Amino acid sequence: MLFEDFPTEILVDIYLSCTTIIDTINLSTTCHRFRRIYKSSRNLPILEHAAESQYGPLRDLTQLLTHNASQAAHLSRDVPFNLLLLKQIVHHGRIAEEWCSLYPFKKWKHNFEHRRLLKPDECFRLRRAIYRLWLYTRAFHNRAHPRESRMNKLVVLDRAALLHNWSTVELAEIADVHAVMREVVHSNVCPSNGTIARKFKKRHPDGYAPQLLFNIHLNYPPPPQTPAVNPFFSQFHTTPDVLSNHLHAHNNTSWHSRKYQTTSYHEPGGEGWGDDIPHYYVVEDMLKLDPEQILWLKENAPLKGQVEMYVKSLGDWFENNGETWGQTLEWVLGQRGEEPDDILGAVADGELGIAIVDD
Repeated sequence: MLFEDFPTEILVDIYLSCTTIIDTINLSTTCHRFRRIYKSSRNLPILEHAAESQYGPLRDLTQLLTHNASQAAHLSRDVPFNLLLLKQIVHHGRIAEEWCSLYPFKKWKHNFEHRRLLKPDECFRLRRAIYRLWLYTRAFHNRAHPRESRMNKLVVLDRAALLHNWSTVELAEIADVHAVMREVVHSNVCPSNGTIARKFKKRHPDGYAPQLLFNIHLNYPPPPQTPAVNPFFSQFHTTPDVLSNHLHAHNNTSWHSRKYQTTSYHEPGGEGWGDDIPHYYVVEDMLKLDPEQILWLKENAPLKGQVEMYVKSLGDWFENNGETWGQTLEWVLGQRGEEPDDILGAVADGELGIAIVDD
């Protein structure tokens, strides 16, 4: 039987079997009948179903995309699906998918014998945790929440109200993702002096590696002479992507290759962000960045000076003002009668979180 003779309901079911947006679009180009259905009033439901399968849960992603300072973050918002919203869903969904690919390498960095690809349900939970943590970052890691207000009781209760929307198991999933982001910041975006020393030694034969000179003090650079830029494309990062030209004339490959090269103009030891306590507070500061920013800096800003310049462009509120997610999580778990150390320990052991260790 030709597709032209199939009932429309059956053809719509075929559309709803597509699990990605690109599959849906490709199907619409196969024949005139499929094209007419795609262009009909069924277009939005079909695309919404595909977006849910590929980037869901859309419910949590929509809460992130529709958040603004005029409404409390913990309040639920119902927004009709439309093509403009779909464009934002694809952008943020792709970021979440990047974290799905990165998660196994950072989660099982040391016990790599457990490393594997994530199952579909684990990818779903990871995307959900990314969207929720991103919402928290957008709502509470901004200029309106300086260091002086972090312990204000009303501010703490406002942060806790968002976390109370989710069960303890779901909070453990977010804590798992947060730990992976911490590892990315710790090892890739802002590596410690020890990390730089280890990587430098691996790139040089024994006996030929020069002595590294690490900075004693960590000072932010002076304000740039040109206007600060933000390298993101979404509606929340609207400045064009000109950070590369603003910082260096070299491409990313050149930056990565020069990071561990000793020259008269570059000291690899200067790429370190300190040891122990100084490095801990640097990481705490950087964890206020959202998942997109962390991922972008990991891939596009290998040099310390590039990261410092971007951080400086965010404003004075960012410096010496650590993230508040961990503190708020402990507050909420304490209110529920849970022991934070037990929950975080279960996440570290693989008993809770995104990828549960099989017995």
